[in-house]
Amino acid sequence: MSSWRSKRRIWDISQTLRPGLPVWPGDTDFAFDRTWKMEDGSPVNVGRMTMSTHSGTHGDAPLHYSADAPDIASVELDPYIGECLVVDATGVTGGEVNVGDLPHIESADRVLFRTFARFPHDEWDSGFTAIAAETIEWLALQGVKLIGTDAPSVDPQDSKTMAAHKAVLDHDMRILEGLVLDEVPEGRYELVALPLKVAGGDAGLCRAILRELAV
Repeated sequence: MSSWRSKRRIWDISQTLRPGLPVWPGDTDFAFDRTWKMEDGSPVNVGRMTMSTHSGTHGDAPLHYSADAPDIASVELDPYIGECLVVDATGVTGGEVNVGDLPHIESADRVLFRTFARFPHDEWDSGFTAIAAETIEWLALQGVKLIGTDAPSVDPQDSKTMAAHKAVLDHDMRILEGLVLDEVPEGRYELVALPLKVAGGDAGLCRAILRELAV
């Protein structure tokens, strides 16, 4: 059984953290440098990173959109592991995924939206497709406890109301943002995307993967 399981295909759906990584306008740029170098005589290489908690692929903590809500170190891990449904929303128009854009969803605890035809690795796309608050409300009624997107936010970039985030908060759901779903066909997978355990963190960076379901 263990040898068969090892052959299940894995998709890495994480962004690569690197200098030049596109970040939300005005947020902290990603930087990496070596503090200890083997070429300088150190027995090991050691690096240092500076970044936003929302760099690349990450999970939002409730603290990100509510001042008295849990930080990322306090959230339960169950929503970030398990079967998920990947939805191809690349054909959505109007700037938001609406309820009418959704396929029939049956027993899906986690739903990931692919909105980019090709993920913008090298430049910031301010016109990304958001998720309508009404869609989040509808998904919550279907039992969905985690929403993921390849966009940098479930709300539009210029949103002042944060209506989608508030809908997530109202239903105690979780969010993954900045996923890379270019090579993933629509369908069902096993998701593993654990956010870093950062005390006081408003988000946690993830190494997110999808794996073929066991037959």
